Amino acid sequence: MIYEGVLTKMQTEFSNPIQYYLVFENNFLILNQLLDKNLEINFVGYQCLHCSKKKKIFRQGFCYDCFMSSPAAGDWIMKPELSTAHLDIEDRDLEYERKVQLQPHIVYLALSSEVKVGVTRKTQVPTRWIDQGAVQAIPIVEVPNRYLAGITEVALKNHYADKTNWQKMLKNEIPEVDLIKERMSLKYLIPKEVQDYFHPEKEDLYDLHFPVLEYPKKVSSLNLDKTSNYSGRLMGIKGQYLIFQDGTVFNVRTFEGYVVKISL
Repeated sequence: MIYEGVLTKMQTEFSNPIQYYLVFENNFLILNQLLDKNLEINFVGYQCLHCSKKKKIFRQGFCYDCFMSSPAAGDWIMKPELSTAHLDIEDRDLEYERKVQLQPHIVYLALSSEVKVGVTRKTQVPTRWIDQGAVQAIPIVEVPNRYLAGITEVALKNHYADKTNWQKMLKNEIPEVDLIKERMSLKYLIPKEVQDYFHPEKEDLYDLHFPVLEYPKKVSSLNLDKTSNYSGRLMGIKGQYLIFQDGTVFNVRTFEGYVVKISL
């Protein structure tokens, strides 16, 4: 069977193991059912996720023009501390920025390759942690806007990583860490403005289990711009990566906006 469409990040369902779906406009794949089976991926072209034009993807599924103009690609997306909607200051589109920034956000610790700190909207729990390939995660604070989450993350970056080592994550090279104890030690590291939102007594540690038959010892990333055709046996799914038997890994989210054909 052949499935064709524009790549967007894999949709997930929090269960044991996590369920993964690759959704196209007119059909979808239940990826867990394809474990230990051969897949062929063919690069067909581009389609910007914002304007839908067949223009080369620049970043985050957007063509260059849309990346530079869309409010969904503002700097505050990657750097929450730059959020200004709580001050009624517009970056690109104040109505959009109010909608996204002025809602509950979680600052968390996640264990993916090492302990990392991060920010996500409350509505994205636990999806954000699944996308990162975290095997455990725990909220630190829940705050009413993105700015407060951002300044908390900045304060904690002095003590924790803020990025996942994707190779260690995919090889499952993860240290044993007690995230509950880690959270208990954070009270005096977070900004004064956020202290009242710190509630370490909650029992809210998340355990995440990924559908992986075999972890690779070495990994090599598939780049559709360099390799337009690839075929391999699917051995696992973790984060937003497909893991193949030969150690090839494919980051679906990196190639959002790419049009592909997938043959089973």
